[in-house]
Amino acid sequence: MSNQNKKVKVTDLDHTAYQPAWDFQEKLLKEIVDLKIANRNKEVQQETPNYFLWVEHPPVITLGKSGAIDNLLLSEDQLKNRGIEYFKTNRGGDITFHGPGQVVGYPILDLENFFTDIHKYLRLLEEMVILTLKDYGLTATRSPGETGVWLDVGTPFARKICAMGVKASRWVTMHGFALNVNTDLSFFSYIIPCGIQGKAVTSLQAELKREISLVEVRSKLSTHFQDLFEAEFI
Repeated sequence: MSNQNKKVKVTDLDHTAYQPAWDFQEKLLKEIVDLKIANRNKEVQQETPNYFLWVEHPPVITLGKSGAIDNLLLSEDQLKNRGIEYFKTNRGGDITFHGPGQVVGYPILDLENFFTDIHKYLRLLEEMVILTLKDYGLTATRSPGETGVWLDVGTPFARKICAMGVKASRWVTMHGFALNVNTDLSFFSYIIPCGIQGKAVTSLQAELKREISLVEVRSKLSTHFQDLFEAEFI
């Protein structure tokens, strides 16, 4: 790609249900992919845009395309009775929960504006979260073979604080990460999070014993994202 556009347009979807947020991601991804296809036939290529969506979802459980339905511990009727939506999605990863008090970010990037390496993309998203948690005095790491961000890996107290699952089409990404900030962790008892038996889930609030501003967390994530991706949020 001759024109590498590292500007990223940020949109705050505020409190939005899972389906409309998913539809919006699909729309943006299609817009970028269509432009890339059109660019093939043009001598002068048009820059492809990048987007970053912030959102806080009402309670929802989502199953990734490689996920096992056995990791959902309630029936869909039982979920409905508890006011929890359920979706099978087209992202990678297994099963996870989204809900209030969680910072969810969906980067819709044309990776040809940055680098064409999905593994590097995931590792940088993890690094963004690790650096953010470090700002709060927490030492977080990766867990070998398990995408996401963890505390106390390799001990009986290992617990996951951030889940990730992405999809890419023609190097354009969608879906993203969910960092537990003030999340009600009891919702995770309805699933085997990410299909990993016997591992706990935690949140910033649980670790720091105080409520944390979601706006502040987003701000720190934004700073680290821009540094790691050499991007500019607009």
